[in-house]
Amino acid sequence: MALVGPSGSGKTTLVRCLNRLLEPDKGSIQFNNTDISTIAPQELRRSMVLVHQESVMLPGTVWDNITYGPSLMGEVNAAHIKQSMIDAGIPSDFEQKQAEKLSGGEKKRVALARALALEPQVLLLDEPTSGVDPKNIQTMEKTIVSFSKERKLTVVWITHDVPQAQRVSHRIANLKEGRVTQVSPTKEFQWEGAY
Repeated sequence: MALVGPSGSGKTTLVRCLNRLLEPDKGSIQFNNTDISTIAPQELRRSMVLVHQESVMLPGTVWDNITYGPSLMGEVNAAHIKQSMIDAGIPSDFEQKQAEKLSGGEKKRVALARALALEPQVLLLDEPTSGVDPKNIQTMEKTIVSFSKERKLTVVWITHDVPQAQRVSHRIANLKEGRVTQVSPTKEFQWEGAY
């Protein structure tokens, strides 16, 4: 599902509520038929992983970054980490590169692989192609769509770019001023043409 809307409409706030980085003022959010307020935040965030718009790298190598989450749980499976790198489009010769020295697009891929290494059920993507070289945006979109299908992942993709939302989603939700004004299959989405 893509979440679209103008800047300040509440897209990032909504996604942060989905994995309890923020708590909603009212109402409830259901995940697997359970109110998420009853799920420990750390447990929820292993199932519902947020990839932030800014791809902050941890000190160390690409390998260190991708294995960070699994190592906290004592579950580093080298084959799974390598597959996460492949799925995110990271060449194997990047394993020992210093993560902080990568380009913006390369950091985005590391952030995606780091999320995939946790084997989430849901991937929350906040503007995953912002800062990516324009000529590589559609490659990144295809990469994400491909691994999400392969892994049977639910993806919530925040974007202000409606044509992008139409390329990558099955459904689109439109937010304006903190309210969902429309949810529809992508083919039926009616866009007013200005964000």
